[in-house]
Amino acid sequence: MNAVSGTLDRRKAVRTLLAERGDCLVVTGLGSPTYDVFDAGDHDGNFYLWGAMGGAAMTALGLALAQPARPVVAVTGDGEQIMGSGALMTVAMAAPGNLTIVVLDNGHYGETGMQTSHSGLGVRLAALARASGFADVVELTDEASLVSFRPRIREVSGGPRFAAVGIASGHVERALPPRDGVFLKQRFRRHLGFQVA
Repeated sequence: MNAVSGTLDRRKAVRTLLAERGDCLVVTGLGSPTYDVFDAGDHDGNFYLWGAMGGAAMTALGLALAQPARPVVAVTGDGEQIMGSGALMTVAMAAPGNLTIVVLDNGHYGETGMQTSHSGLGVRLAALARASGFADVVELTDEASLVSFRPRIREVSGGPRFAAVGIASGHVERALPPRDGVFLKQRFRRHLGFQVA
């Protein structure tokens, strides 16, 4: 197995993927993926999961099943997806056509001190997704592959999709979105057309 050695700038990669997001609903994983998505542009259709380690893929699955006419994207990190690796099997078996899981993979546990993660030691998350039953699996390693993949996150059929994005492990300043859980929940519900008291 080859260890991950991504070179993409994480912020630029996320901005590229979400540049033409349309009506995508975006669920973010713990820590840096949340900062990256916020930095790409705050949006009422962003649901930031503060502190819900391992929950991004499953939250996105529930949302995708509840909103089958909307594209749903989970943006998370390799550490969180490794922790929630069983979620990949559940997502694949539920087979929502409108769901895309994007894993920003730098081979490190960024929120706990940059220890080497399993992917940094050679576990291929794309291979794990494929073995779990994802039919549409890609590894994105350069700007051209990001741009080529970008339209697929807006699709509501043909999923679930899985994209491992090879990012560099350098330090990036935090870009902090709102942290008020009630505000975020109500904003998101309003965006979905639900009445909020």
